[in-house]
Amino acid sequence: MNDRTEVARRAPLRADAQRNRERLLSAALQLLAESNRQLAMEAVARRAGVSIATLYRHFPTREALFLTIYRHEMQELGRWADELAARLSSSEALAQWLMKMGRYASTRPGMAEAFRAALIDGEQALMEDAYSETTEALGRLLERAAAAGAIRSDIGADDLLLALCGVWELPDTPAGRQQADRVVGLLLDGLRTDTS
Repeated sequence: MNDRTEVARRAPLRADAQRNRERLLSAALQLLAESNRQLAMEAVARRAGVSIATLYRHFPTREALFLTIYRHEMQELGRWADELAARLSSSEALAQWLMKMGRYASTRPGMAEAFRAALIDGEQALMEDAYSETTEALGRLLERAAAAGAIRSDIGADDLLLALCGVWELPDTPAGRQQADRVVGLLLDGLRTDTS
């Protein structure tokens, strides 16, 4: 991890700095929701009403911003996994979560590139923090479905996410979404036990 990213991750934030960070994250999420274009750092700062220097104090690289967005959204998906588990069968909860995860990256242009750049640029710890949110949520769904006998018990969250990575290269188009759904369906078929 580079020195600037390490400082940004570990330094406790004053109340005004925390508000700026939250405004920047909110602005980035709004811009991503409004457009399929690449996320521009200047546009994020402008939308948040802060200087570009303030943005770079909180997110020293574009990758750091993307990984923070990813971690935030994986926390949301983690909460959604628990909501699904509370109201659906274990296999249906897993299927719905995987379908949403399968389509996630195509709606976040630049995310896959941010992951690759984070690994190259030495931001491994930031990447691992973000990735752990995903594996924990998926792990809970897999454990529940395996305990119910609906799926195999020898496949872990890391295995399934690795298999899912290919759909992250698909475009956010009707054809791309259909292909993502087919791939997730194929993965689910491979997980099911003979009796399910």
